[in-house]
Amino acid sequence: MSSLLTNSTAMTALQTLRSVSSQLATTQTRISTGQRVSTASDNAAYWSIATSMRADNAALSAVSDSLGLSAATVDTEYTALTSVVGDSTGGLTKLQSLLVEAKTAGIDRTKIQADVTQIQQQMKSTADAATFNGVNWLSTTTATPATVDLVSSYSRVGSTPTTGSIQLTTANYALYSSSTNGILDTVSSGVSVNTIDISTLTDAATDQATLDTYIAQVTSAINSVASAAANLGAVKNRISTNTDFVKSLMDSVTRGIGQLVDADMNQESTRLSALQVQQQLGVQALSIANSSSQSILSLFR
Repeated sequence: MSSLLTNSTAMTALQTLRSVSSQLATTQTRISTGQRVSTASDNAAYWSIATSMRADNAALSAVSDSLGLSAATVDTEYTALTSVVGDSTGGLTKLQSLLVEAKTAGIDRTKIQADVTQIQQQMKSTADAATFNGVNWLSTTTATPATVDLVSSYSRVGSTPTTGSIQLTTANYALYSSSTNGILDTVSSGVSVNTIDISTLTDAATDQATLDTYIAQVTSAINSVASAAANLGAVKNRISTNTDFVKSLMDSVTRGIGQLVDADMNQESTRLSALQVQQQLGVQALSIANSSSQSILSLFR
């Protein structure tokens, strides 16, 4: 029958149009955000997983920054150590050769001591300058921590996070310390590498023996400093490897999040076109359904 109060055809067309408009709004949201799961209401499980993974990625980004800072610090200390080891023109290597030269009979040891003093002062200056961001492991004070932890990794299993680190003992790299137990200021046989003085030595057998003691002491220092530099070199390589791994891991996590929540733009583009056509047809259908009520007027003419 024809009813003036109830237009079932218009009601059906309106319901269809509402459904199409809702789907169209969802598609437009996906296109504008680039995500098919942008809120918890879209998919609670995927949204929760993606949120946790984004937090993990932020932690990994902090680890990457920390590794960069650690790499710069280690590189500063490593550079200073290699400078202290030196070569034929300076450092412990030059100091050793000067002491060997001082064993020559009749040589002017006062002039050699002038070079020795300059090398000693230069090594101390190098150790004091090996500071990055207020950190110095070569010239330590009472405020210098006994160990330092360089953050190297982050992982989360379930709800339990774990932060990995590279632990270094500063005493292994200290050339000078406030308690004078560094590699270059530790006193042995009444003298340290930092305080060797040959200006008063002569060709006497006892003085020649003293020179041999000094040479042995410097040689031991060269070995200790070289060992410390080698250790820091290994730490540098480890930090570099960890940095590359963390960056790769961040990329993997980002891809994983994308697979969970990113919208397929090819699919959404096709869907948008189809829904726009359906919306236009729905509006047309509703218009036709609404106009059917006008035909009732012809019954009363």
